[in-house]
Amino acid sequence: METRRFPVPPGVAGERLDVALARILGFTRTFAAEVIESGGVSSDGRLWSKSDRVAEGDTLEVTWQPKSDPAIVPVGVPGMAIVHADDDIVVVDKPVGVAAHPSVGWDGPTVLGALAAAGIRTSTAGAAERAGIVHRLDVGTSGLMVVAASDRAYTELKRAFHDRKVDKVYHAVVQGHPDPLRGTIDAPIGRHPGARWKFAVTSDGKPSVTHYETQEAFRSASLLEIHLETGRTHQIRVHLSTQRHPCVGDDMYGADPALTARLGLTRQWLHAVRLGFRHPGTEEAVEFSSPYLDDLARALEVLRAD
Repeated sequence: METRRFPVPPGVAGERLDVALARILGFTRTFAAEVIESGGVSSDGRLWSKSDRVAEGDTLEVTWQPKSDPAIVPVGVPGMAIVHADDDIVVVDKPVGVAAHPSVGWDGPTVLGALAAAGIRTSTAGAAERAGIVHRLDVGTSGLMVVAASDRAYTELKRAFHDRKVDKVYHAVVQGHPDPLRGTIDAPIGRHPGARWKFAVTSDGKPSVTHYETQEAFRSASLLEIHLETGRTHQIRVHLSTQRHPCVGDDMYGADPALTARLGLTRQWLHAVRLGFRHPGTEEAVEFSSPYLDDLARALEVLRAD
């Protein structure tokens, strides 16, 4: 543990505590909030909250556990299939419960750890703990991801994702029946104002565009095909929940727990079914597809039997 005691300097007087700590100690806002919420900031025995405002001359005592930098640990992941691999790209079919890369606060399996365990090298471009990662899937979302194996591929794929030249297709089962059955959701997404681990449609968020089309309608839910123009964190989940059609099983964004239990789900019904792009080495158009995992397929069977 580390502890520092210091008076609030005039340059941060009037700021929220989390902002002040970030500026004084060089923390990220997220880490500063974690320290505060764990009871790590006090003055004469009084604990502070992150929204408290600091005043010049306040004396703060801050105690925290330094975090080690995330690193790739070679660990195999049962059920993760390598769909395609060559000198430039690796396409994987990611199971649920697996993160794309190591990060602070995540000690579970990762795509990069599984590739390292299999002896597959990825690009060294970018941050070391994100070697070759050009896009991500949520831990609770399964399906296709492409990882750059060469530095050239990393540059080309990052550009393709940025320029919206990658065809990202998802299937989602959502509650209810969207009206219209086919449409576009164009709404900016940013951090949720009340929960730092969630996202929401916010006026100052990043532009986010989701196209959807109903593929099949059930009594209480619908199967949608979704094309993403942008790739914001939790984009599909946030956009659909704002339309009052959250992904079935997505407790974080308002799914009905009774329906989740009836379908036997332990995560959101969301799967990256197709991924298409121009190959960074051959420049040919390539497309890959992924079948539903067993838990998703069983949930569909229940819905069709209603």
